[in-house]
Amino acid sequence: MDCIDGKWAPVIMIIVINMINGLVNALTKKVLDGGINHMIIATYRLGISTFFLLPIAYFWERKTRPKLTTSVSCQLFVSGLFGASLMQYFYLLGLSYTSATLGSAFWGTLPAITFILALIFRFEKLNLKTKTGYGVILGAIISLAGALILTLYQGIPLSNSQEHTTISHIQKGHENWIKGCFLLSLGVTFFSSWMLIQAKVNVSYPCPYSGTVILSVFGTLQCALLSLINTRHVEDWILRDKLTIVTVIIAGVGAQGMCTVGISWCIKQRGPVFTSSFSPVTLMFATMFDFLILHRMIYLGSAIGSVVVVIGLYIFLWSKSKQIDICNITKLPTNMVEEGEEEEDHTNVKI
Repeated sequence: MDCIDGKWAPVIMIIVINMINGLVNALTKKVLDGGINHMIIATYRLGISTFFLLPIAYFWERKTRPKLTTSVSCQLFVSGLFGASLMQYFYLLGLSYTSATLGSAFWGTLPAITFILALIFRFEKLNLKTKTGYGVILGAIISLAGALILTLYQGIPLSNSQEHTTISHIQKGHENWIKGCFLLSLGVTFFSSWMLIQAKVNVSYPCPYSGTVILSVFGTLQCALLSLINTRHVEDWILRDKLTIVTVIIAGVGAQGMCTVGISWCIKQRGPVFTSSFSPVTLMFATMFDFLILHRMIYLGSAIGSVVVVIGLYIFLWSKSKQIDICNITKLPTNMVEEGEEEEDHTNVKI
């Protein structure tokens, strides 16, 4: 049981989180195709998350919650801006132009983007004098190359779909393809930035439920303001379709509420790079729901690009794990020497 709690709990947690995200991606794409404003979905999602987590945060963390300072409030505001508002604005807009499968495939580039940003802001270090260092760089480049294939090459449909598409519809979809991919990449980049910001927030405000509630409040207000760009009619905020209502509730309670808490906890346990490394699970489940349940077409470019992204991801992860092992082996003799010196000092004092 200790092994499960200590070693495997973050792994199980992040796999379940990505499964939920895959389902939500497919359902959200279905709802977006109905014509609803993407920022209305984001606002409801964050609002539901706030009301769901508020009582849990209040009772669960009331004895351990530190004082909310101006500095922490600013960090949570920026965290909400990057991880909730701007991420959803660009990602959901990109999703409306593409598909749930393609949207989830872009999450495969998350570890590489997170690692590059972590290097820039000195969260991570890279030793290019070793083979593992070159492996990390190679994996990141391959993942980004896969994203480039996803963006520039759509290809022929690989599956028969119940959707009846005309030539004009196909041409219009091809025109929106690159635009959608660019928006998806922006959304993933903002989420990568959020993971680094959240690593800092976890130190200054180590209460995942309370932190997520405050983040969701800021995010709800920010998304409501961003929604004014495209819609200013009260009628647009009234949800009438049952699928839309169910999707918003699942997205708010599961994907935004509990998953954000789980991701924050995993970042605290294993760091942002590890937490971002299970994104192919989102791709697999989004593809399964997209194809088997929603009966959407899968394109050759999506298949090739997704495979390249996953190959690059696991080259990156394998090299990263080897790098961590080397660091641990290197540190071990030093620690033993320091312990030996401390014992000698204690012995000399006694004498």
